[in-house]
Amino acid sequence: MTATVQALPDHPPAPDTPSRPVPPGTHVTIRNLHKAFAGQPLYQGFDLDLAKGKITSIFGPNGCGKSTLISMIAGLVPIDRGSILFEGKTLKQTRIGYVFQNYRDALFPWLKARDNIAYPLKIAGQPRSEREARVQELAETFGIGFDLGRYPYQLSGGQQQLVSIMRALAPHPEVLFLDEPFSALDYEMTLTIRDTLQAVYQRTRLTMVVVSHDLEEAVYLADEVLLLSKRPTRIAEQVPFAASRPRDAATLSAAEFVRTKAHCLEVFQREVRR
Repeated sequence: MTATVQALPDHPPAPDTPSRPVPPGTHVTIRNLHKAFAGQPLYQGFDLDLAKGKITSIFGPNGCGKSTLISMIAGLVPIDRGSILFEGKTLKQTRIGYVFQNYRDALFPWLKARDNIAYPLKIAGQPRSEREARVQELAETFGIGFDLGRYPYQLSGGQQQLVSIMRALAPHPEVLFLDEPFSALDYEMTLTIRDTLQAVYQRTRLTMVVVSHDLEEAVYLADEVLLLSKRPTRIAEQVPFAASRPRDAATLSAAEFVRTKAHCLEVFQREVRR
């Protein structure tokens, strides 16, 4: 599956969606979202506003639908009812980058790394010269030191995930979704990719939404942590984290980080006990 979603069906309209005002600076607007599985409600009348040019981390109890939420926004999972807009535009009018949790299944094993990266540009009809130039630009941005002429199975897990991220960024997406991008990586590679994402964000100010199962990671990356409840899922709290960038090891021991993480943990434990 390609990491860029451009031509998926639009989310179905919702005539009964309440006209709650959209805050200034919003990029993604979700109104009256409903989703159930096997008759069991997951989201009911769910509203959410995601800020433009910010990193939002999503954290919550197991089974609350974190990955399902970003998959619905990206059009990978159909919604039952509701509306999802991108600065007033539909999904078809928006370029979405998506980095999957399981990079081994996300990359095409029959394509070399550079061809995986260029794939969304190829299906968009870009000439070979432009595709090659974009791949080279991304390789320089990420400081790639391995051979992009190799196949995915010839790369380490961290290298495969870097290729996945580069592919998602290749068509200049307006929103980048990352579904637990570090969960299958060792700690050293997690730090490397985390810092790479931060550098990309500082350069582009791209709207990013990151699903995480690690609270420290969620707070470290975020401008805002979206804390979700148990199902039927609602917003438990949206917690801002305004530490300056670039963030580094010192951030983890800074008073603001410790305070924000502790507050998020308190909210999370409260929701788990409900």
